[in-house]
Amino acid sequence: MVRTATGRPILLAIVGPTATGKSTLALSVAEAVSAEIISCDSTAVYRGFDIGTDKVPLAVRRGVPHHLVDVADPTEVYTAASYSRDAADAVRAVTARDRLPIVVGGTGLYYRALTRGLFPGPERDTGLRARLVRVAEKRGVTALHRWLACRDPASAKRIHPRDQKRLVRALEVWLLTGRPLSAHFDATRSPIADYSVVAVGLRLPGDLLQARITQRVDSQFASGLLDEIRGLLQSGVPSDAGPFSGLVYRQAVEHLRGVRDESATRDLIIRENRRYARRQLTWFRKEPGLQWLETPGEWSDCCVRVLQALEQARFD
Repeated sequence: MVRTATGRPILLAIVGPTATGKSTLALSVAEAVSAEIISCDSTAVYRGFDIGTDKVPLAVRRGVPHHLVDVADPTEVYTAASYSRDAADAVRAVTARDRLPIVVGGTGLYYRALTRGLFPGPERDTGLRARLVRVAEKRGVTALHRWLACRDPASAKRIHPRDQKRLVRALEVWLLTGRPLSAHFDATRSPIADYSVVAVGLRLPGDLLQARITQRVDSQFASGLLDEIRGLLQSGVPSDAGPFSGLVYRQAVEHLRGVRDESATRDLIIRENRRYARRQLTWFRKEPGLQWLETPGEWSDCCVRVLQALEQARFD
């Protein structure tokens, strides 16, 4: 099942919003077809950040190899370009072992960088970024979004009006190159363009997803999320390290600093997860070729449908 009838290598991608059961589904498929899993999570790449990213524990991986987990130090800058390069290498290595590569996760930019390509530059311009941040501070983040909409409507439609980090990058690219970010994306090529990608997206009704997110957050706290963070800080990881700015960790660190009590922090993390899930769904809806499944990844019929999609890909 590693290649199509014409010899084209196959890659399976399981993506979608948080708490939909992607990891469990990937493990079930991996056991059924002899596969290896390649994580697509922008925080799981960092060592030590385990509970808040819901990394699958070694004891639960059922012997299935996992790649691009714990590959970067917390103070390291690991980008979408880094992921695209490393994930492509992992995909090809798995195929060379005559096994199916399964890319699993919810970081849309990483998935796009791997399957559709990511242009290499320009490099960050610290001075220009600082000026753009000052504009956001003075006029509001939405001012950057309005500016971007005038120069790069496609990127403005894709980027949330309050996503300052990506708005700054899009404007930086336009100001430095004279071309919109969307034009650069259109001209890029995937590092695995020779693969046949079978892409499956999981999505659930809002009430079910809400219950699953709440259960996940409660489990993270019960599993020692706060102790994990205390240990990281005590080991010398600075509080401004990149992974600490991610969802769950950012709010939990604020709690440890006394910003709010634990109950309020849990509620905030649940709300932010719901918002994040909506953004993930919006992102993946724009990705071509996704086959959507409306059931949790733990359900057996979900695995059956993915296996059917893989079997069909062999003859396409």
